[in-house]
Amino acid sequence: MTALLDGKVALVTGAGHGIGRSHALELAKNGARIIVNDLGSSVDGNGEGRDADVVVDLIKKGGGVAIANYGNVNDEANADAMIQAGVDEWGQFDIVVNNAGIVRDSAIWNMSLDDFDLVMGVHLRGTWLSMRAAARHWRAEAKAGKPVAGRVINTISGAGLSGNFGQSNYATAKAAIMGLTLTTSLELASIGVTVNAIGPGALTRITATAGLGDPIEPESLPEDVTDKFDPRASSPVVAWLASDSASNVSGQCFKAMGDEVQWMEGWTTKVAIQNGGKRWDAAKLGRRIESEVFGSRAPGLKLGL
Repeated sequence: MTALLDGKVALVTGAGHGIGRSHALELAKNGARIIVNDLGSSVDGNGEGRDADVVVDLIKKGGGVAIANYGNVNDEANADAMIQAGVDEWGQFDIVVNNAGIVRDSAIWNMSLDDFDLVMGVHLRGTWLSMRAAARHWRAEAKAGKPVAGRVINTISGAGLSGNFGQSNYATAKAAIMGLTLTTSLELASIGVTVNAIGPGALTRITATAGLGDPIEPESLPEDVTDKFDPRASSPVVAWLASDSASNVSGQCFKAMGDEVQWMEGWTTKVAIQNGGKRWDAAKLGRRIESEVFGSRAPGLKLGL
């Protein structure tokens, strides 16, 4: 029986630990050849290491195929080289899973510009750079008359959907990645590329910084049992989105935690009011919003998704 991703070449960024490691292992289990990217930095983005080597070894022990990449997703040349690594090694490139991320949390009045810029750079700029490199490769293939079935899976977060105190950098980056996903799903549709987003939930190095519990590595867990802290929860969704079976799915967002997968829907009209073709008076508009839009929910109302 042919595996779901046989013959595919995939890049997983930030694959040295936790959810990224789980994605790499899952894609490899389903037949993909993996570029395991990880800078090897700490969770706040400091330092470098060879964490990717551990994951390559795990994949090879499981009978899979993988190479390590230690590039910084926030660096243009490094991002281009990640895509080229697949072409150089295996003659093709098919899948990008953008997972790399760091956190530097503090309330906005305490946050430094460096902490804002670096978190935005790794999450948002890093996602954009790898996508641009892949898009250029796939567009060149399409122009040359070759069939393209590119797949991009970006990582968002509940913080980006509803906000989170102390994360004006991280939450903003994650919300922007959803906008990037929606836009590029339109731009790349004509050449056979899908772009989707995954919102995972688990105990990871990032959640550990908020005191939510020690991080879990996927290989330490039983194969057939899961719970809400399992870093593997979203990986089957990623593998399916990366496959030919999901060729008609693009511009979508899924959340996964434990055994539950949720198909998400973004901003939609909740209530609409009109003014008979006349320009609104601000005071009258306010009264109508309070009575007709918010109604009894107005006191202490917190707006959001």
